[in-house]
Amino acid sequence: MARPRQTIVSLEDTPYYHCCSRVVRKAFLCGFDKSTGENFEHRREWVDARILELATIFAIDICAYAVMSNHLHVVVKVDADKAKNWSDKDVLMQWHKGFKGTLLTHKFVKGEDLNEFELNTVNDCITQYRQRLIGISWFMRSLSEPIARMANKEDKCTGRFWEGRFKSQALLDEAAVLACMVYVDLNPIRAKMATTPESSDYTSIQRRINSAIKGEQPTELLPFVGNERLNMPNGLMFSVKDYIVLVEDTGRIIRQDKRGAISASSQGILNRLNIPAENWLKITTEFGGLFKGAVGALPALTDYCEHLDRKRRQGAANCQRWLCA
Repeated sequence: MARPRQTIVSLEDTPYYHCCSRVVRKAFLCGFDKSTGENFEHRREWVDARILELATIFAIDICAYAVMSNHLHVVVKVDADKAKNWSDKDVLMQWHKGFKGTLLTHKFVKGEDLNEFELNTVNDCITQYRQRLIGISWFMRSLSEPIARMANKEDKCTGRFWEGRFKSQALLDEAAVLACMVYVDLNPIRAKMATTPESSDYTSIQRRINSAIKGEQPTELLPFVGNERLNMPNGLMFSVKDYIVLVEDTGRIIRQDKRGAISASSQGILNRLNIPAENWLKITTEFGGLFKGAVGALPALTDYCEHLDRKRRQGAANCQRWLCA
């Protein structure tokens, strides 16, 4: 039985989550369908653009994503502190970027006078919107609904485009986050839709590589900020160069038609994460199959389950086997 979303998301334990959504019947509604000869590849661009647009609205950062022919993956970081520090006006301005709001919320943003009843109504909206802007369910809903409407309009039909629920997994530690990001970024290579990370269209790794060539990091994605230190900025605790090399090394080993090996810099990351190379390759090729629930070291998994009143630690055996040396 599917779990309510509030029994899966625990920001007390982790801000990082892996979400996956599939189209109905697992059909090729976002890519090229060889059986019919129909090409819906342009719809992947719709999804790609919408993911990045939502990152400017929600207090949710994009760590990694991949838009495939019949499903999408996105790894997100919920920035609850950012939403908490927004002023009331900031919350409404963020909401109005993607949603209509109400007549009263627009009057509040413009600085127009409101009576006591109207002001109380607006305050209720602000409280609701602030919570929604850190909500993974609202993020995924806001991603899927416009795409479904556009696709149905193009197909001149009605009905579901996406499956009813999206899958979400809590990523409880650094190792789980990095392994899931690499798994997501290498999706097109495993599916033989691309031969290299830089040729993997509609993925975060292609966007990161294109920016790295210019000596930059993409502003739309959560940046890599290096090793942990005082006054740590918001970001991923690795260097972008090391991450790209790690993805490249892993991708070359996964492909049977390429010679590949773990380089010194990639081995350094694996040593830091305390993951043997053979375990790393297993995780990054079979992440979705190995882990059905939260992912992380056993102490973090135990705390997560206790906070959500779980009676058992789902997936504890695989977490112990593959994420511990």
